[in-house]
Formats: sequence, structure tokens, C-alpha cells
Amino acid sequence: MDDSFRLLEEKIKKAAERMRVLAVENQSLRGELSSAQTRLADAGKKIESAEKRRDAAERRREAAEKAAPEASPSPSPEEIRQRESFEREVKQLRREREEIRVRLAKLIGALDGLE
Repeated sequence: MDDSFRLLEEKIKKAAERMRVLAVENQSLRGELSSAQTRLADAGKKIESAEKRRDAAERRREAAEKAAPEASPSPSPEEIRQRESFEREVKQLRREREEIRVRLAKLIGALDGLE
């Protein structure tokens, strides 16, 4: 009887220790979740900002195209520079958007893993 009581006591101690370890791990994971949610919100804001900049660049490009004389067979050097500048900006914004989408996908995957 003494041995079975001792075995039960050991199992209870092990279970209590495991509960303490899991509580610490749970607290750590909650902190990571909070941090990941903050980063996710920041990434969402960056995407929104990048999309606004992209839209603005598109509007400027369209305005430049409308302002360009249609009868002119070749654009002026200034128009070429402006168009190239717009194209670079649009490409950069598209790269940023894609990078943010990849980061968001990773964050969402991490959040799904925490749940």
C-alpha cells in the first residue's frame, strides 16, 4: 500500500510540474500571438499605404498620358523620363506589395499554428 501511495504521489508531482511547464509555455505563446497580431496589423497598414501610393502613381501616369499631345509621334525627353520614373515607381510598389503579401501569409500561418 505504501508503494502504491508513493507511486500516486510521484504521478501527482509529475502532473503538477507538467502543468507549471505548460502554463509558462502558454504564457509565452500568448505573448508571441500578441506580437504576431501587432505585426500583422502593421503589415496590413503597409499594404494599404503601398496600394494608395500605387493608385496615386497610376493616376499620375494616366494624367500624364492624357496630357501628352496625341498628334505627337514621339514623346519628348521629359515625357520619357517621367514615364520611366512612373514605371519604376509602379514596379517598386508592386514588389513591396508582393513582399508584404508573403510576410502576411507567413504571419497568418504562424497565427493559425498558435490556435
